[in-house]
Amino acid sequence: MFASLLSDLPYLEYLISSPFWLALTAFQIWMFIHAIRQGEYIWAAFIFLGWGFSAFLYYFMVYRQTGAATRGFELPGAQHRRRIKELQAQIHHLDKAHHHSQLGDVYFSQGKLVKAEASYRAAMERDPVDIDTRAHLGQCLLRQKRAAEARPLLEGVVQQDPKHDYGHSMMALAETLGALGETDRALPYWRQVTENHSYPRARVQLAELLISRNEPEPARVALREVIEDDPHAPAFQRKRDRVWVSRARRLLRKIGA
Repeated sequence: MFASLLSDLPYLEYLISSPFWLALTAFQIWMFIHAIRQGEYIWAAFIFLGWGFSAFLYYFMVYRQTGAATRGFELPGAQHRRRIKELQAQIHHLDKAHHHSQLGDVYFSQGKLVKAEASYRAAMERDPVDIDTRAHLGQCLLRQKRAAEARPLLEGVVQQDPKHDYGHSMMALAETLGALGETDRALPYWRQVTENHSYPRARVQLAELLISRNEPEPARVALREVIEDDPHAPAFQRKRDRVWVSRARRLLRKIGA
């Protein structure tokens, strides 16, 4: 047995020094850690036992889908995944509307929109007038491409409080109107948001709308602001907004900087 190990040493040394092997090992560890953090323990076991192939399978079937629908979007105050168990315990014992709503926020931040919708609807059954729940359910429906259902919720929220969620609800309403083809109605909402906030999400979508209306110059201004502000933003904000910054760069190249 010892002699067999000695005979395999050159091969092991080759694997350890191989860039491909090192990259595969790093990828394997990355997917394993992600599976643990997401609570995908069965997948984690498969990744640990099935070297290489299982990690790639997890990447395409789970990792790429996690948060895909909400990438570049966020709800202010959305909490970490470990909060789920605490909220589930509180719901079990107290069954309060705000616990269901907060659980919906966690699921939304993870891109688990079906679970988020169920939690928001459970919250509305207990408190149908809560403005946060109505707004976040509207956003959840919008991300599921159900703009017609999202519209009355978001319109009601913006009518009640135009500044709700620091302008995020108004942005969602503008996106909803755009998804329904009502771009003329969406435009004043985009203008109002960008006048009061510097969100790349709003500036880029306003620029896209202006370009579609053959107004390239104000679109350039909005896009340049996104790119110029990006290096000065906090790291967490740059990570959240990078999808919009990349989109701004592509649009500028398209219309000519």
